[in-house]
Amino acid sequence: MKEKPFDLKLKDLEDMTTPAFGYELIRNELISDMLGKQSNQMLYWAGKSLARKYPLSSIEEVQSFFTLAGWGNLSLTTQKKNEVEFELTSPLISKRFQIEKDLTYKLEAGFLAEQIQQMNGSITETYEKMKSRAKKVTFTVKSDVKDPID
Repeated sequence: MKEKPFDLKLKDLEDMTTPAFGYELIRNELISDMLGKQSNQMLYWAGKSLARKYPLSSIEEVQSFFTLAGWGNLSLTTQKKNEVEFELTSPLISKRFQIEKDLTYKLEAGFLAEQIQQMNGSITETYEKMKSRAKKVTFTVKSDVKDPID
């Protein structure tokens, strides 16, 4: 079986961990300071760019990528003809809901949009929704089958 690019990189990094505080500093402080008011849009497009660098061929691979990237546990909840819904959970996400008000998961949303778009060949967008009581994020991925990608 051919190894995926993220598998190859993981082999060098699999025994290393990063403290959540360091990750949160970069995610919530540094990136938003650098990108300013456009940070949500930029993160969405950055997620799409990452997906093009790490092309995946199945939803299972996308779920594995989320886990390996430390983004959380991605679960498929609903799959229709032109729409897929996912839930994202993790202990860190639960903690974020306790201490933060303005949460964003645009990087993850953009990544999902591009991966699904490449899989189905149609223009695709992802919408995120915070579920603070359940301490999870839902992503609704919608594809327009009447608008194929070039």
